[in-house]
Amino acid sequence: LRPVYERTGGRDGYVSVEVTPGKARDTRATIEEVRELWSIVNRPNVMIKIPATKEGLPAIAQAIGDGCNVNVTLLFSVERYREVADAYLRGLRIRAAAGHPVDRVASVASIFVSRIDTLVDNLLEKKIAAAQDPQASQRLKGLLGQAAVANSKMVYQAFREIFGGKEFAQLKAQGAAVQRPLWASTGTKNPSYSDLLYVDALIGAHTVNTVPPATYAAILHHSRPALTVESDLAGARNV
Repeated sequence: LRPVYERTGGRDGYVSVEVTPGKARDTRATIEEVRELWSIVNRPNVMIKIPATKEGLPAIAQAIGDGCNVNVTLLFSVERYREVADAYLRGLRIRAAAGHPVDRVASVASIFVSRIDTLVDNLLEKKIAAAQDPQASQRLKGLLGQAAVANSKMVYQAFREIFGGKEFAQLKAQGAAVQRPLWASTGTKNPSYSDLLYVDALIGAHTVNTVPPATYAAILHHSRPALTVESDLAGARNV
């Protein structure tokens, strides 16, 4: 993937290597392993995966401050996404304040999508089974398979707000890149849903979608690309 990295000026062509999962609750150990992995691999197109735990947040900021590319992984909520984006900006400020360039530091925030529907649909099924009112049951059924896409759309709105704001504008003027939202876990788990549910509904500028082989084949076969990640935002908020 190095030629892709070179051709796109560092925008694409990255390979991710993860910090040992057992260190996800240890900030100092995470920072040390990020530095170790970065040094061992010693290639500009590596991204070090750091889990988006509370303890991971300062490690993300430090890694970015050190000039390491970071793939922030296992993100689920809009609130934690905002904290991760803030850690990225904090890292860029640390770097800029030390007089180091910020134009070749890359990061993605990996939001795990299908797993949210797996969890929420299970909760909804229990509520549907317990519902006494047919109208309430029908309303709950209408929410099945909706939460993951809605949540991701709200994350994207937070992304637009944060990276379109004044705080990032100063860093952007120095060449800093946005921290791109990456949709992960986008293979459809429920066979009754579209095999492209988590692809066709989340297309937008600066996004990345990491898909399993079967989903990639489905994209080539019957995807109809359109700018969808900002469609029906009112509906997404209601969900």
